[in-house]
Amino acid sequence: MKRRDFFSKSAFGGAALTLGIAPIIGSLSSCSGGSAIEKKTSEQLGMFSFIDKAPDGKPLKAALIGCGGRGTGAATQFLMAGPNLSIIALADVLKDRLDNCRQILKDKSNNDVPDANCFIGFDAYKKVMSMPEVDIVLICTPAFFHPYMCKEAVEAGKHVFLEKPAGVDPVGVRTLIAAGKQAEAAGLTIVTGNQRRHSRDYWEAYVQMKNGLIGEIIFVSSHFNTTRSWQINRKAEWSDMEYNIRNQSVIKWLGGDHVLDLGVHNIDVISWFAGMNPMTAEGVGGRARCPFGDTFDFFSGDYNFENGKRLLATTRQIAGCEVTVGERILGTKGIVILNDQREVNIVDYEGNTLWAYDYEKNPMKNPYEQEHIHLVESIRLNKKINQAIDLANSTMVAIMGREAAYTGKLLKWDEMMSSDLRYGPEETDISKFEMGPLPFYHEGEVPVPGRVV
Repeated sequence: MKRRDFFSKSAFGGAALTLGIAPIIGSLSSCSGGSAIEKKTSEQLGMFSFIDKAPDGKPLKAALIGCGGRGTGAATQFLMAGPNLSIIALADVLKDRLDNCRQILKDKSNNDVPDANCFIGFDAYKKVMSMPEVDIVLICTPAFFHPYMCKEAVEAGKHVFLEKPAGVDPVGVRTLIAAGKQAEAAGLTIVTGNQRRHSRDYWEAYVQMKNGLIGEIIFVSSHFNTTRSWQINRKAEWSDMEYNIRNQSVIKWLGGDHVLDLGVHNIDVISWFAGMNPMTAEGVGGRARCPFGDTFDFFSGDYNFENGKRLLATTRQIAGCEVTVGERILGTKGIVILNDQREVNIVDYEGNTLWAYDYEKNPMKNPYEQEHIHLVESIRLNKKINQAIDLANSTMVAIMGREAAYTGKLLKWDEMMSSDLRYGPEETDISKFEMGPLPFYHEGEVPVPGRVV
């Protein structure tokens, strides 16, 4: 993709910040030690109910778009969320993935999707969205497609479960912002796949932090440093497009690089807990071990916020390295320690425990299951949830760090929000994509920042 128009000046840059993107850090001043804060209940802070099953109600029928491993998992978790739920339609561009998903849903969930409701091709998603009997669309495709399909689902009057991230570039993020606003006006639910927002231990820690237990936030960090994810050797009969789709986690235009595929989970937690957007970002990254695709395999982003506060966000996918996945919120009086290992707690700077989640007293459901319970509960009880703007915000933070690493430049939030940077094919109508060559894709070619001196 050409870089000469990387930063375009447009009116949208100023407008984006009025569309519900997270509040600026000045809102955290009430947590300072200088004045007492008015404590709020968990309900006042927006905490979910965390019921074990969604309430009964009229049958809800869903369609799954993207039948790979994540899509199949999301579909089974939706079916487990409560009574009177079904998957009635499937859409994918790869027949073997759709067939496998269909069989799993039948064997494990007793959910049989009829032949007439199984659609193959780049226009398959439009066919399920046109079905009047479909109430909910589960969008679990590669990330590039997320914002555009979500927007079409909202325009079709469907509730949405949308996997993360919000897209792979600023154009996609702005598209999801627009879709989120449309959904809000129409009273539609959008639940996104940042499952930590549906994890009860995280929520309990958030309530403690918002009620002043750690004082004023001074520094935050997020880390998703793990081993290599799956990757697939190319077969001779695959076109560029098919190879890209089957290997999308290491394909930049489809997955957004692993800082969006993985690191956005942790960045989203920081955006949620700290409630702040970065003013600038610098980044470093590179490709040391990955033998496939066109992505980096490590990133480190240094973000600067108002009042000198900072975020360090790292993401790495290299086998044989230390695994570190979690977030920390450092305040003037203590530290919130967050992770997926059931060790969520708050400590002071001497190491004393100020608070810890009681996993024995309050057993937790898997947050991947809980997010679908919240989805169904939101629809049946008219407790609308719309996480599109939150996901757009977190994704833009991740994009900002990625592009800072790609270019070696200091990047600014308002410039990124107004940038016309877009990855992928020149064709903008997804339904017209085809299996075939991709002239812009070159295996193993990654961005190189700076210049040779």
